[in-house]
Amino acid sequence: MLEGARELRDICAIVGIGNSRLGKVPGVSSLDLIVEAMRNAIADAGLKTSDIDGILCRGPDDIYSLHQEVGGRLGVNAKFSTTVTNGGASQILSVALAVMAIRHGLATTIVCGYGRDAWSRTHANEETRVRNETRPPSQLPREFGPEYGYYSAAAAHAFGATRHMHLYGTRKEHFGRIAIDFRDHALRNPEAMMRKPLTMEEYFAQRSIVRPFGLYDCSLRSDAAGAVIVTSRERAKDLRQPPVVIKGFGTHNNTKGWFAEDNMVVTAARQSGERAYAMAGLGPRDVDTAQIYDCFTYMVLTQLEDYGFCKKGEGGDFVASGALRMGGVLPTNTSGGQLSEAHAEGMLQVVEGARQMRHTYPENRQVKNAEIALVSGHGGNQVCHSTLILGRA
Repeated sequence: MLEGARELRDICAIVGIGNSRLGKVPGVSSLDLIVEAMRNAIADAGLKTSDIDGILCRGPDDIYSLHQEVGGRLGVNAKFSTTVTNGGASQILSVALAVMAIRHGLATTIVCGYGRDAWSRTHANEETRVRNETRPPSQLPREFGPEYGYYSAAAAHAFGATRHMHLYGTRKEHFGRIAIDFRDHALRNPEAMMRKPLTMEEYFAQRSIVRPFGLYDCSLRSDAAGAVIVTSRERAKDLRQPPVVIKGFGTHNNTKGWFAEDNMVVTAARQSGERAYAMAGLGPRDVDTAQIYDCFTYMVLTQLEDYGFCKKGEGGDFVASGALRMGGVLPTNTSGGQLSEAHAEGMLQVVEGARQMRHTYPENRQVKNAEIALVSGHGGNQVCHSTLILGRA
């Protein structure tokens, strides 16, 4: 890693956390959702909008200069603001950029967030429901598209899952264990979309989406937003909530493509995680809880390997051991994740990681004695990755 990155360790903290209403929120736009989450985070920190001088956000790809729209709604003239467009890796990248901006005096207190009305967009009419696509048509693939049976992110990730199964003997039961464990966590979360227990029999009985994925291997379509407030450790001392320390972060982008080399089974989480661990001065054994970008069950399994929680090819046995459950060696996606809480492209993983570090949850939702949380972000046509390591003050 770059030596300068160590200078950013522990200098900033998350001091406010918020989310919007989650799930099916008809009549509310993406902009409404992200502003709702940001206002909740600002209030959580005990701040006013006038205290905010930075905005880093992401939302629908078809809203031009989203940060300007957000600033207008909040009534904030920002010293530093931009819209981050790295897919599901954007949300952690926003937090990293906030730390760098604060370190170099570009702003003092920055709100980071994401929001999208994905459920409403994909259920506006029968055509949009069938297409199930939130990106503008101009951004869809031009070659090997739906006419060849290659549609949506599900098909792309299914290639990776199939390859992993071929190389390492990974089985659908392993993917099912991930879906079931995250559903169990969602049952403890009153805001989660999915509030019914899931059994292995029900997992196998659901309809196929694209082999080897069935319905419960795929993350939700949700109207959802989340936000956090980032400021300096010194400023955090005067605020309402216990600060959550930003200990490390890292990014890596396999921009050669998802199908190049072995990128489908060894993701950019490996290099991204190595950089975050080095910045934080920590390793996999120091992590008490993980909030993993679970766009599909397979992506949880391969990221666990890439982050060093188990060896490459041993992810199936690791999840089958009960490691991801509350009380396991690595309680993971403790709010239900994108598979069962709601899909906010990784922002709710940041929110959950920070909340776990506050230790304010009831006993059934709190990871006991958790001091370190790892959060991942994945996206940008399957090739971009970001990692965030949080700690208790």
